[in-house]
Amino acid sequence: MTAANAGLRPKFWELPLDELNSEEWEGLCDGCGRCCLKKFTDEDSNEVRYTRIVCRYFDEKTSLCGCYEARTELVPDCLDVREMNLQTSTWMPDTCAYKLRFSGEELFDWHPLLAGSDKKMAAAGILLEDRVISEEYVHPDGFEEHLIRWVKA
Repeated sequence: MTAANAGLRPKFWELPLDELNSEEWEGLCDGCGRCCLKKFTDEDSNEVRYTRIVCRYFDEKTSLCGCYEARTELVPDCLDVREMNLQTSTWMPDTCAYKLRFSGEELFDWHPLLAGSDKKMAAAGILLEDRVISEEYVHPDGFEEHLIRWVKA
């Protein structure tokens, strides 16, 4: 018998995004930090290209933003996912829980809500820890030197 058949509410991460309350919305994020990577669109192919350069406020040990509440004010190009049009946002990684749920897809089995911790995320190579460099240490003209292939949009 499924939760729907039993009259029970499904687990919040199984619900459509517009049915989530603020706490559930925040809980859906796996904390990978991939949205904090600097990226650009290739002018020739229109492909979103990721770099290993991460926002200066990202703490790779905790996978948390150091200025989360003020992030969109302190970082002009930081986007609030909740206010975005997910249908037209091509830069979000394929692993993003918001992107998956928007498309009606299930979360990956490594997602902390399913796995109970971030250990499976680490084993799957999803976390940024020890793989990135802060934007503070990279000249803006040098971003292309830091292109990566381990994130796909």
